[in-house]
Amino acid sequence: MSVEYVWLSEAPGHAQQLAEWHVAEWSPLIPGFNVPGMLDEFATHDGGLKIPTTLIALEGDALLGSVSLLENDHDDIRAYSPWLASLYVRPDQRGRGLGVDLVRRCEDMAQRLGVERLYLYTSGQEPFYRKLGWQDVATVSLRGVCATVMGIAPRALPDA
Repeated sequence: MSVEYVWLSEAPGHAQQLAEWHVAEWSPLIPGFNVPGMLDEFATHDGGLKIPTTLIALEGDALLGSVSLLENDHDDIRAYSPWLASLYVRPDQRGRGLGVDLVRRCEDMAQRLGVERLYLYTSGQEPFYRKLGWQDVATVSLRGVCATVMGIAPRALPDA
């Protein structure tokens, strides 16, 4: 079976699971981050090539991962915009290249929207992003956790 990439708005039945994964992964960095709030945010990601949006990876009906393109990703670092955010691959699916595919697809979306510089922040995944061409922009403290803001000039995916 092959991986299919679709807008979350086209498969809203996956929103609850995705919200639970995101909150479990990132609530230590984001004050007040919870599943109902995440579901409310996903409701604003109503599909298509625009900001905000969320792209998910599916294999059959199994949710494998996601990436979002957001105007702002954290109240404490509003100086940068827009953001590649919430890159998540289900732990048992890691190592298949899904994270790279999701990053590249988000860069492609940003490039098609005319974004000149795309940002993300991470605490611990800097080597992964550096291998993909992302560069360190700033170091910030988020709830006492040191994080790196990274940036890239988004690139289009090669034509298939």
